Amino acid sequence: MIDERVIAHVARLSRLELTPEEIEAFRTQLASILEHFKTLQTLDLTNVPATSHVLPMTNVLREDVPGLCLAREEVLAAAPAVEEGYVVVPPVIETE
Repeated sequence: MIDERVIAHVARLSRLELTPEEIEAFRTQLASILEHFKTLQTLDLTNVPATSHVLPMTNVLREDVPGLCLAREEVLAAAPAVEEGYVVVPPVIETE
C-alpha cells in the first residue's frame, strides 16, 4: 500500500512541493500504476527475446565530424554573465 509518506518522500527527492490534495491524487495514481505492473508480472515471457527497441534500428547514428567552432570571445560576449573568462551559471544542486 502506498501511503502519503512515500509520496511525500518521492516528491522531496524530485524537488516537488505538493499540496495535500496533490499528494492524495498522486497516491491513488501511483497505486493504480503499481497494480498494472502486478498484472504485467503475471505474463509468461520465457520465449520473448530481450529488446532495446520495439522496431529494428540500424545506422541511427550520424558520423561524428568536427565542424567550425565559435571563437571564445564570441561565446563570452553572448553569455548573460561572465566571470574571469568563464560563463556564470546558476547552481543546479541546492543543499538543504
